Amino acid sequence: MREVDRLTVQNHQVSSLELMDSAAAACLQAVTTHFGGDLSARKIQILCGPGNNGGDGAALARQLSLLDVQIDVILFGKVDDTHGDARHNFEALANLNSSDRVADLNFIECPNSKQWREIAAGASSYDVIVDALFGTGLKRPLTGVFVEVVNYLGSSKNGQSSSPGPLIISVDIPSGLDADEAQPIGPAVTADLTVTFTAPKLANVLPPASNLNGKLVIADIGSPAALIDKAQSELFLTEEKDAREFLISTRYLPDSFKNTHGHVLVLAGSRGYTGAAVLCANAAMRSGAGLVTVATPVSSQNAAAAAVMPEVMTTALAETDRGAISDEAIDHVTALMANVNAVAIGPGISATDERTRRFVHAVVTQRQTVLVIDADALNCLSPWPADLQGPEEAPLILTPHAGEMLRLMGTTDKSALDDRVAVARAFATRHKLILVLKGSRSLIAAPDGRVFINPTGNAGLGTAGAGDTLTGVIAGFIAQSAGTLKEKANPLAATIAALYVGGLAGDFAAQKLGMRTMVASDIREHLSEAIRSLDPKGERPNSNQ
Repeated sequence: MREVDRLTVQNHQVSSLELMDSAAAACLQAVTTHFGGDLSARKIQILCGPGNNGGDGAALARQLSLLDVQIDVILFGKVDDTHGDARHNFEALANLNSSDRVADLNFIECPNSKQWREIAAGASSYDVIVDALFGTGLKRPLTGVFVEVVNYLGSSKNGQSSSPGPLIISVDIPSGLDADEAQPIGPAVTADLTVTFTAPKLANVLPPASNLNGKLVIADIGSPAALIDKAQSELFLTEEKDAREFLISTRYLPDSFKNTHGHVLVLAGSRGYTGAAVLCANAAMRSGAGLVTVATPVSSQNAAAAAVMPEVMTTALAETDRGAISDEAIDHVTALMANVNAVAIGPGISATDERTRRFVHAVVTQRQTVLVIDADALNCLSPWPADLQGPEEAPLILTPHAGEMLRLMGTTDKSALDDRVAVARAFATRHKLILVLKGSRSLIAAPDGRVFINPTGNAGLGTAGAGDTLTGVIAGFIAQSAGTLKEKANPLAATIAALYVGGLAGDFAAQKLGMRTMVASDIREHLSEAIRSLDPKGERPNSNQ
């Protein structure tokens, strides 16, 4: 981002001061929007560090001075000790403060902890507190007075039982975070709203650091999009438009019919564990697939047939004496796979029988279409065989949670997942497959090294069967891509869209039911609302004629 800013100033006739003013304007817009467009009589405190982040805060104060608000600005340091654009804005603010033009502006230099304690002790009740202490350049933990400021901001929220406290807005990133790290490096501000500029930084979007951002606003401040594209980042945040573009490309058209939207084969279930198969198949059906077939052990077929949606077909497979799928079923399954567009394998199949493990390995090595591997199928293949890779003509999509990922890696050391992005990227590129590493902010890693962060979803998704449901949605979207787009089908785009839509459905479910009481089937039942919210035109009858 520093390079993007430098090139913007150097090559695109935009001064660094203009960028700072644009950043301040974006913060002002975010605050104004939060209060319904009217800041009249609001009381705002702006806490500024001595660097450019503080300069953004000073520019914001100057813009606020044109409105009917009370502004208290604290500079942690002296104006004479600041430099560059930040100093320009601090000097302008000091001059404005000393004039008679703005009655409700107070600008205070605060060079030490003693003075800060006096200010904090006499602080009034604010509607907004702006954190403009440190931006993306911080690499060391906060110390001294800045730790006291973090505690002050925390107490401003927690000390008022009858009030939610002030809106805490961070400029670019909550102060105390290293912008390049998912793990907090020390005490940091917990914001309600963070306005970051041009593009998000890693700590804006990856937990646990992202949990401190509150709502994230990504503001365009004038850097050309071409500079972002030339930065050649390999880490991306999935946006609403990505999911919408997929839905538009696979819309139901007037001449659509069941085969147009693909056929999903679900290899799942075992005796006593048919629920996972049912959740997966029903989610694939509800996601928009034209046909869904569940292949399950013979002793489980009746239970599965009674529980799935009536539109879902079932077929029986040879089983072990424990009621799990046997390797004797491989010929039947190979014939089934020849006539479908996507296969999901794993939910509820059990991984304790060697014959089941041989079956899973045979399915993976003999597949002729896209294969989504989840749950016990992952355990059957753990540690992941070094020679097992996913060619482009029949991609492999793995969907492990953290525990399954460790088993795939052949380790029990949880610290191996400290850098989830690096782990996902390395595994996907080494084995030439798509890896969906589930968790808070799930990751999708591509064989070419790109990693996509999914921003939708909530803690309510950590419920039994949510993973089976997600596997069904992924397989359903892949089948629709294959059925609609034919040779232009894109399993990676389908997977990215499936995670976004599935998480959004979970968000809608949580809004109506609460995170505590929502269950996996609630996610499935809110897929319709999620899809219609993204592509309302495409979901209306006759809209495409």
